Amino acid sequence: MIKAQRGTKDIFGEEAIIWQWIFENAKNVFQNANFTEIKTPIFEATELFNRGVGDSTDIVNKEMYTFSVGGVEKNETSITLRPENTAGVVRSFIEHNLNRQSPPQKFWYFGPMFRYERPQAGRQRQFYQAGVELFGIKEPTADAEVILTAVNFLKTLGLNNLKVELNTLGCPKCKNSYKQSIKKVLAPYLKDLCDDCKMRYEKNPLRILDCKNENCKIIFEKEEIKNVILKDYVCEECSEHFKELKNYLDELNIDYSVNKMLVRGLDYYNRTVFEIKSDALGSQSAVCGGGRYDGLVEMLGGAPTPAVGFAMGVERLYALVQKKATKKLDFFVVSDNSKEALKLTQKLRLKEKSAEFDFQKRKFSKQLEKASKTAKYAIILGEDELSNNFFSVKNLSTGEQNTIKNFDELLNL
Repeated sequence: MIKAQRGTKDIFGEEAIIWQWIFENAKNVFQNANFTEIKTPIFEATELFNRGVGDSTDIVNKEMYTFSVGGVEKNETSITLRPENTAGVVRSFIEHNLNRQSPPQKFWYFGPMFRYERPQAGRQRQFYQAGVELFGIKEPTADAEVILTAVNFLKTLGLNNLKVELNTLGCPKCKNSYKQSIKKVLAPYLKDLCDDCKMRYEKNPLRILDCKNENCKIIFEKEEIKNVILKDYVCEECSEHFKELKNYLDELNIDYSVNKMLVRGLDYYNRTVFEIKSDALGSQSAVCGGGRYDGLVEMLGGAPTPAVGFAMGVERLYALVQKKATKKLDFFVVSDNSKEALKLTQKLRLKEKSAEFDFQKRKFSKQLEKASKTAKYAIILGEDELSNNFFSVKNLSTGEQNTIKNFDELLNL
């Protein structure tokens, strides 16, 4: 038997219903905030991710699905299945000259990404992300808008105990001073860092702070290193930007804290970086991450354009909401007259009510058992109901049963 590839999975049945519910909530919240949907190809030129994501990241070094296509005779090219979507959206922004339109340009997406890593709970090799990107606004109003949009979306999923963690990495000049200080203080401990951090030390020392290796974490706790990590290196302009952002979040009553260890795992971030955490699974876990990437459009060949965005893993969201999101049908028609049951079911559906009936004309007790598992109300059509033109309606959560005399009353339940 041929099975799905390791790190991939089929989504169907109740799980597919919940995924669709997550998608619809994302669509509604993002579009209400005036983001328009963008669909980019699932594969791009490998160079896009090498340059955009950064060659010091684990994504580029270890996790990309990259292929050579065309052969030498046809000018062999290298393509990569997208490991994230910001670089692809930026490529599209540049290619279609969207910078010529009045800012802001606001996009949202929902789709599959691909990373070759060890599959584990909530993490697949083909996984889905929902996210937004906002172009053209350098002011912290854009940062606040993006964070607010993420919080609003998560709240529609029933995730209310949210914690926003913030940091500012500063502009390229600030970041360079910070990098040099990090390198200087870590130099005596270089031999004790993990192999990945030894490479990051040369290419992007800020990425060392994102390391999950236990030995590295112990080193970061040393007093002289913590003093450097926690020191404020940002210039006056970047500091003011961060201060204004925090003021906006205060006005919006968004609960946040500053985490100086927060750097995010991609090279393109500058100034604001953030994560949103939820304790819905018992312990704090990140459900969303994002920040500013003001230099990325120019780095990939476009005009200088400020930008900010976020992404969140849908598998993680599913794990958090699957118990909250069980969606039941509005009605289940219980009858031994399949013709009348089908007619009523269709009539309800045409009025945008979700409805189902029993295809097999089983005993009423069996039909009611099925209805109790799948619907809010059971509409009973027995001989009495059909002969006298009324409906017996049972509320399947309370057990209360009533007589309803016309179809329009059903629609108001």
